[in-house]
Amino acid sequence: MTAEPIRLAVVGLGAMGTRMLTAARAHPDYTVVAGVDVAPRALDVPVVTSLAEVLSEVDAVYVSTPPATHAGLVLEAFAAGKAVFCEKPLAVDLGEARAMAEAAEGRTSAVNFALSDMAGTIEVERRLPELGALRGVEIRLQFPRWPRAFQEGATWLARSEQGGFVREVLSHFVYLTDRLLGPLTVESVSSDFPEPGAAEVAARGLLRGGGVPVHVSAFSGLAGPEVYEWTVWGTERSLRLSQWAALSTSDGGAWEPVPLEQTGSDHSRLTLFARALRGEHPPHLADFASGLRVAEVVEAFLR
Repeated sequence: MTAEPIRLAVVGLGAMGTRMLTAARAHPDYTVVAGVDVAPRALDVPVVTSLAEVLSEVDAVYVSTPPATHAGLVLEAFAAGKAVFCEKPLAVDLGEARAMAEAAEGRTSAVNFALSDMAGTIEVERRLPELGALRGVEIRLQFPRWPRAFQEGATWLARSEQGGFVREVLSHFVYLTDRLLGPLTVESVSSDFPEPGAAEVAARGLLRGGGVPVHVSAFSGLAGPEVYEWTVWGTERSLRLSQWAALSTSDGGAWEPVPLEQTGSDHSRLTLFARALRGEHPPHLADFASGLRVAEVVEAFLR
C-alpha cells in the first residue's frame, strides 16, 4: 500500500527555503501545504505570515529562516507534535541550541547539513581505516565575495549577529569532521571583524577530534578563487574533498580523482527525512545532537 504523502510547511522563503520548497513539491513523499514568510509573495502554494496559521494542517515543518529565529519556530513545532527538519546552524544562542536538542530527543527531527549524505562524505567514511595513523585534518575556505552572489538578498548574512561564513559554511565542515573523528574540542580559535556589527573576514583555529589536530583557515573579501577544501592526512594515504563534491586521494604522489557515482541533494535528504518520519532510522541524516555540537564549536570562533 502506498504511504500517504507527508504534509509539509516550509518556513522562510529565502534562497534555501525556496529551493527546498521546489524540491519538496517535486518529491513523491511530500505535499507542500504552505510556505511561511514574513514577506507575502506569490508562489504556486499558499503563503502565510505565521507558522501558527498552518501548524494544525501539517505533519512536518522545514525551518529555513535566519538562525536567530530557529529556536522559537522549532520549539513551537515540537510542542504541536510535528516533525522538524531545520537548516543549520541550529541556533546562534547556545542556550537555545541546547533547548532545541533536548526537545528533539525522541522526536523525528534532522538538521540539513549538505555533506551528510554526499557521496564524497560516505566514501571518505568508508576509506578512513585505509589511511593509517591520522596526522591531521585541514579545512580551507576562501570567499572573494561575502555574502555569495546567490545570497545577496539575505542581508543578515553580512552581519555578525547571525551571519558570516563561519556559521553558514564552516559549520558544514565542522559537522563532517565531528562525524568522522568524534566530538571536537576547541584548543585555540579566533576571527577578525572589519568593523563592529560586520561579519568576520578571517577565521583560524586549532580543534581536536579523537586526538587528531584539525586546522582551520578561512577568509572572505580577497582576490582569489572561491575555495572549499577539506583534507584528512594519513600516514599511508590521504583524502581531499574539494568544492563540496570532488574527492581525490594520494599515497604520497599527486592527487588522483576518486570516481563517485552519485552525490547528495535536497531531494535525497528529503527522502531520508521521509523515511525517518515513517519509523526508519536512515543513516546519513544529521540529528539535533550533532547540530548542537557543531554550534558549540562554531560559536567559539565568534565569541
